Order: sequence, then structure tokens, then C-alpha cells
Amino acid sequence: MSWAKKDEDGGESGLLHHLDKTTVLQEARVFNETPISPKKCRILLAKIAYLLYVGESFATNEATDLFFSITKLFQSKDTALRQIVYLVIKELSTIAQDVIMITSSLTRDMQPNSEAIYRPNAIRALCKIVDAHMLQGVERFLKAAIVDKTTSISSAALVSSYHMLPIAKEVVRRWANEVQEAMNCKSSLGFMSSSSYSGNGIMSQYHAMGLLYQIRQHDRMAVIKLVQSFAGSGRGFLSSSSTLRSTMAHCLLIRYACKVMEEDPSTQRQLFELLEGWLRHKSDMVNYEAAKAICNMQNLSAKELFSAVSVLQHFLSSSKSTLRFAAIRTLNRLAMTNPTAVSVCNMDMENLITDSNRSVATFAITTLLKTGNEASVDRLMKQISGFMSRSRRIQGIVREAIRSLCLNGVLRDEGGYEFKRAVVEAIFDLIKNIPESKEISLSHLC
Repeated sequence: MSWAKKDEDGGESGLLHHLDKTTVLQEARVFNETPISPKKCRILLAKIAYLLYVGESFATNEATDLFFSITKLFQSKDTALRQIVYLVIKELSTIAQDVIMITSSLTRDMQPNSEAIYRPNAIRALCKIVDAHMLQGVERFLKAAIVDKTTSISSAALVSSYHMLPIAKEVVRRWANEVQEAMNCKSSLGFMSSSSYSGNGIMSQYHAMGLLYQIRQHDRMAVIKLVQSFAGSGRGFLSSSSTLRSTMAHCLLIRYACKVMEEDPSTQRQLFELLEGWLRHKSDMVNYEAAKAICNMQNLSAKELFSAVSVLQHFLSSSKSTLRFAAIRTLNRLAMTNPTAVSVCNMDMENLITDSNRSVATFAITTLLKTGNEASVDRLMKQISGFMSRSRRIQGIVREAIRSLCLNGVLRDEGGYEFKRAVVEAIFDLIKNIPESKEISLSHLC
């Protein structure tokens, strides 16, 4: 039977769309058959998972019966079957009773001599089942998994520890040394891992960074030490920034630096220099995160913002639409408080008015209206007129930008604010009701 077959009437997947819980529960007797049929069991487990994911409710006794029937499948050595078993028992563990009975089977799969494909799944399932008191009984397995050389195992243990922290804070805090070691460790590739994604412990390092911060977040000096050590300045528990290979971990580190600066303004100058250093990182992701962090800082001069704005200006001409969008959106926000610093990018932003991505083009035109003056906006009138024929959301954004520009000098010019606001409203009403008046109306506004 094909899983991809389409239902001719409803257009949904025919095998799963018409599932009935009663029928599935009756089919569960296949779990008790001897010998176990991995194929039949996998199909039935997929049906159960589907029902759970679409919100089908199972009574406690139904979930408990299913749960213990499924545990019998641990006798099978079929790898694909074992993987989906882990998945379903995780989902049923929140409904069924006495799920602690499965602990011995899971801890057996967590042993160092078990298959590498079993251990990460067993760790995730176990941490869904145990509570704060039971966690101490499996603590040694999790600590060993955190420092394991296989990335998939280490990452599973770190992420599971992260989720266990709210319910067993004191226990997880005792694992700080192991988490720190995972930051340093060069892991090998896990099962089905690609070298570009998880090789050399890149993913486990990212997860370790997040967990280490959660453990130490209430100790400001420890967080500052964490940031400085990975930035290559100061003396921390790591010796150089070369140890941090994960670009996502770098981004976390930048965010942690920003939190420290918010809580303790006296550290701003010291950490600001670190942020400027990250602007020269080889990864665009890290460059952007550092530039955004600097642009979000308060009371910086145009000179202090120059390096960050230069990085964002470079991204405006990127071939990647995501980079263009991220850069123009950040510049748009900065233009609200420091338009002078952003004005150096005006020529680059004008090139984005005709960008194929509507969001990028909209941000470009609204940012130009914030950074320009009446004289420089004249040449933008034709492009703005084109924007007024787009969706209502985009029309509203452009109208608000033009309104802000028109009223920008209201206190310096003749006439009161209310009077000028009424004039602006009247002109916009003309544009709305008489489309032919768009260009001449916009020329009067700007």
C-alpha cells in the first residue's frame, strides 16, 4: 500500500486521513503476535502517532494498554521499528499510567555498548518519563552521554538536560563540568549525520552553550567570563576563541553579551569592543547578529554605529534575499532613532526599491523616507506611486512613512500640528477616492 497515494475525493493521504481510533486499538493485537512482524508493527505505530499528532484523545486505560503492548516490541532487533517505538512511547507517556516500568529497557539501550542509533532515542524517551526524584537514579547515564564523542548522543543528552532543568534544577546544575567538557570536546559524526551540519561537535557545542548559560544565568560574573573566554579576551575556563566552532553558538554568545550589558551598563564599553570584533567573523550569520546587537544599543553616536552599518550596507547588495531582508529591516529600525547613521546607505537602499521581494522593497522605501529630506524624496515619487497600488498592508506602511516625513518639521514651520495633520489626512483621502490624483497628491506631500 502506498503512503503517498492520494484520495481521489478529498485530496488527502488515503491511508491516514480516514483512520478510526477504535479500529486502530483493535489492530493493536499485532503487537502480541509471535514472531514480531516489524513491517506490520511499524505501520500500526505510524497510525497511532498520526492520531496523537492530530489531537485524537485517548483515555488513560487505552493509552496504558497501548503503551505496555508497545513495550513488548523491545524484543525485536529491527532498527527502524525501534526508532518509531521510541517516538510513540514518548507521546503516550504523558497519558498512560505506570510508565516508569519501561525505565529498565531504556537504560539498557543507553549503555555505552549499545547501538549508536539507539542511545539518543533512549535518552530522549527516558527524560520524558522520569521526574526529579527518579532523575538521580539515571544521572550517571546522562553525564556519560553529555561527554560522549558521538555528536548525536551528546546533543540528545544536552537538549534533554535543558528540558529537565525546570523540574530538577539542582540535579542538572551538578552537570556543569560535563557540559563545559562538551564545549571543548571534538565529537565524531553521529549516525546519519552530515559533516557540514554536525561534524566536529558543532551542534553539540551549540546545545552545550545554551545549557551552560541556563545553569549560570543568575551569576553575572560567570556569564561575563563565559562571553570573554570565547571571544578570546580575558581568562576563562577555555583558552581561546578557536574552540568555538559553531556559528549558532557564536550567535547565542552575542545575545548573552547583550543581556549582560542591559543588566550592568558598566560592562557596555568592554563588551561593545567584543561585538565590534564579531563584525569581522567569517560567518554572515555572526556578522549580522553582532551588527543587529550594536544597532539595538542605546545612546550610540553615528561614529560608533559606523562599523555595524557598514556590515549591513554590504548585505544590502547580497544575492541572498534573506540577508537583504534582515539588513534592510534592521536599518529601518535604526532609522527611527538615528537616521543620520543610516543615510550613508541611501544609494544602496534606492537599488532595493525594485527588488523582487516585496517585503525588502517596502522596507527600502519606508527607510528612505525616514532618512531623506523633502528634496531627496522628489525622485522617489514614481516608485512610491507604484507602491500605493499594492496590498492594503503595504499601502498603510508607505502612507505612514510619508505622513511622518510630512509632519517631521511641523514645529519649525508656520501653522499648527492639528491643521497640518488634517491637511495630510485630506490628501490621503483624495488618493484613496480619486486614483488619478496619486502622483500630484504625493508631490504636494513631499
